[in-house]
Amino acid sequence: MTMHVFGLIGNPVGHSLSPPMHEAAYRELDMDARYVTFEPDPDDAEAALDGAAALGIDGLNVTIPFKQDVFDLVEPDDLAARIGAVNTVDFSTSPPRGYNTDAAGVRRAFEHHDVVLTGNDAVVVGAGGAGRAVAFTLADACDTVHIANRTAERATDLAAEVRESAPATVTGGGLDTLADRVPAADILVNATSVGMEEDQTPVRADLLHGDMAVLDAVYTPVETRLLREAARTGATTIDGGWMLLFQGAVAFEHWTGRDAPVEAMNDALRRHL
Repeated sequence: MTMHVFGLIGNPVGHSLSPPMHEAAYRELDMDARYVTFEPDPDDAEAALDGAAALGIDGLNVTIPFKQDVFDLVEPDDLAARIGAVNTVDFSTSPPRGYNTDAAGVRRAFEHHDVVLTGNDAVVVGAGGAGRAVAFTLADACDTVHIANRTAERATDLAAEVRESAPATVTGGGLDTLADRVPAADILVNATSVGMEEDQTPVRADLLHGDMAVLDAVYTPVETRLLREAARTGATTIDGGWMLLFQGAVAFEHWTGRDAPVEAMNDALRRHL
């Protein structure tokens, strides 16, 4: 039996929680597989991918600073091509296939919490890498998506990109637009790092309400100020660990063709959060 090798390339990667999560999946399914991390020089993305293929590595997750470089070196699926970013590579084809599992991770995190996206109005805070994945995902299901960003131009530019291929009404603006948009929203996603280093929130507490679902992509800490304040209103709250879990589960399924053992993966992840 051939041992399968999967892994992560990034720089740095020492903080990653992907190894324990994926290793738990292999144990649960009695797979002869390992998940390893690689930290190439930031300029060596192409050499790293060529080396991985030559060594027979089955699949890689991709994180900063390699996402854009890797996108240019693989055959992205339709969703990854729309988003313009790849975070998962499958070496079973030539050229390797690229996926963006952040998008599916967002969708499955909401589904797991029984939150219906279809027909709802959403607000996304942040227009960076995570914001892109979230915005494209929500715009495929929601009626409206508003993107708010510290630099308003980035939000309006992203909104224009999303509108080209999504059925939703998509708008963008600065953080000052949150006061108008959040009170009427059914879905709110923080796709920025606000709340990670300090006890801060990107959205004022008085704008939140109990009829919304709030997902915070930040997972350290698991309970951010945004989620605490949203919970006090009775809102459905979804911590960033769920998005991390499900993007990993979707990557596992792309690589193996098997259903991910989500419960085992989540147990391992929560022990490390």
